[in-house]
Amino acid sequence: MNIEKISAQLDSPDSRDRLLALAALREISPETAVPLIKKVLNDEILQVRSMAVFALGVKVTPECYPILVKLLETDPDYGIRADAAGALGYLADNRAFEALVRAFYEDTEWLVRFSAAVSLGNLQDKRAETVLLDALNSEEVVLQQAAIAALGEIKAIGSVDSILRFAQSEDWLIRQRLAEALGNLNTDKSISALKYLAKDHHPQVSEAAKISLQRLNH
Repeated sequence: MNIEKISAQLDSPDSRDRLLALAALREISPETAVPLIKKVLNDEILQVRSMAVFALGVKVTPECYPILVKLLETDPDYGIRADAAGALGYLADNRAFEALVRAFYEDTEWLVRFSAAVSLGNLQDKRAETVLLDALNSEEVVLQQAAIAALGEIKAIGSVDSILRFAQSEDWLIRQRLAEALGNLNTDKSISALKYLAKDHHPQVSEAAKISLQRLNH
């Protein structure tokens, strides 16, 4: 599909055409794709906007970072703010750290806070440890899941005692995230907990624990 055709499709009154055009940008260079993505960043259809925001996290140019931070901080739709937080994680630009921390503490929507926590893990910035430890105390289970996973991503060895309290969580996804995270946190307590989780009654938890044990043994 040539650039002119994609550009024309992005101007189509049919939202399906616009979505197909965004999908076609996968094969296009970031420098060519980003000006086209910007055409639909304020689209009337939320699904189109969401896909465009995601695309900015994948088609990386110097323009993407400021656009995504502005969306995260000012967009009235919480779904778009969450998409922007997620896309900033894909950018892997550590300048996003402060904006993501602000979103975690100040945004009132759990989905935005969840995306911010996940992206803080993606950035692999050690400074995120304090924020993620705070997230463990959230009343939202999905935020706890995101925080545990992210603490593993940033290899926060000092967090082991804090996350081990979830070893007997009733939520099997939390136990799975714990098993995965401990595979990045090589301590005696981690190995002991993984041996316990390897016997978990949920197959995905026990499998994750066995994989993490193998990783630590190697």
